Amino acid sequence: MSNVIAPSASKLALLGGTPVGEVIWSRFPQFSERAIARVAEVLRAGKAVGLGRFHSPEIEEAELTISRYHGGREVLAVGSGHAALQCALAGLEICNGDEVITTPYTWGASVSCILHQNAIPVFVDVEADTGLIDPAQIEAAITPRTKAILAVHIFGQPANLQKLRAIADRHGLALIEDGSQAHGAEIGGVKVGNVGDAAGFSCMGGKVLPTTEAGYLVTPSKNVFWKAAMIGQHMGRSPEKDFPDELRPWVDSLVYTHRITPLNAVLLTEQFGQVDGWVAERRRHADLFRNKIAGAQFVRLPDYAPDAKPVYHLLTMNFDAAAAGVSRDTFAAALKAEGMLAFGYVPAPIPDWKRLHWQGYEGPRVNWLQALEKAGVDYRGLALPNCRHRVANSIETRFDFIDPQDEMVGRMVEIILKVEANIDALRAHERNAGPAAPAKR
Repeated sequence: MSNVIAPSASKLALLGGTPVGEVIWSRFPQFSERAIARVAEVLRAGKAVGLGRFHSPEIEEAELTISRYHGGREVLAVGSGHAALQCALAGLEICNGDEVITTPYTWGASVSCILHQNAIPVFVDVEADTGLIDPAQIEAAITPRTKAILAVHIFGQPANLQKLRAIADRHGLALIEDGSQAHGAEIGGVKVGNVGDAAGFSCMGGKVLPTTEAGYLVTPSKNVFWKAAMIGQHMGRSPEKDFPDELRPWVDSLVYTHRITPLNAVLLTEQFGQVDGWVAERRRHADLFRNKIAGAQFVRLPDYAPDAKPVYHLLTMNFDAAAAGVSRDTFAAALKAEGMLAFGYVPAPIPDWKRLHWQGYEGPRVNWLQALEKAGVDYRGLALPNCRHRVANSIETRFDFIDPQDEMVGRMVEIILKVEANIDALRAHERNAGPAAPAKR
């Protein structure tokens, strides 16, 4: 039996026709009855404060659980993915004026963690197909001030960690991974988070591994771990075993309050028992979608290396606007009218964002502009052709299929093929009405 879905030639819903129907995902996030009962137990016991393993068995359990998942690495549970990344930088002692090479195509927290350390983001272009940082662009951006490479596994796609690791080692740089959308993703048989000198993960309620709001740092280095704990959390972690004596003279309460609550620590522990099953379902649904969409003219999924295993936090698609003869935003508006959420996740290359432009800045004061001015960086007008193309042409959608939802995958494909079958009408609509406004999530 063929997996190909015949396109519908019926009138587009955007133009007054009948929509195909809403794409409905699995209820997400999901928490087991055991997790809910354990959270209730913590609340009944009044365990509201989490200062670290010494004070909270829930935090100790969470950090040990995550450590086992990441092959025995050191783990610091924190309050968010941004906190985890800032702790990674602090643990590596990256701060005033140090340069960190990173991607312009990401969520802002991947860059603001650098800014909050008074360090300097240096942007290099991405791969056109995936939007992942392009290893081939990195070495030309290295200067004597470069201290690290920060790679983002955006949408749950693993960056080429083997190439990035080789570049970092060749130049004596730290490699930091942002795995906030990529729990369980692999490349070369290795989980993301297990290659870098430090990695930060977000576990907020919309991520592949959801709690309510949490994150964690992973590192192979006890030195990085304890420095991150000392600067990123309460001095209450200093009574823990193995706290380095050489750091004790510097322990005080001049810290970032990047703590996790015992409630979210319990949820972290419980969710790690389910994440592999959820990831397997996301991959199965993505494979089904890839097979069914193969006949589409203007929409395709990125191609991945044989040893890359994404986890599809979001489904990202490449749209051929030139061939379609309409803008991405008009095409996405037509998809949305038929019942499928469709949007561009990254609204603009990050170096275009006004709060990075110290030249003539008139907005609310932010603490990083002085460091950028002192470094003499000028982000205005960076070329970044692949990033700019992807910003204008990629289509993202939710992909929270963690239970069998084959029918919904079929509906997504039916919607895309219906819009493609009516492309002439959509072109005429755009000529008359102009391109649609960028879609919101």
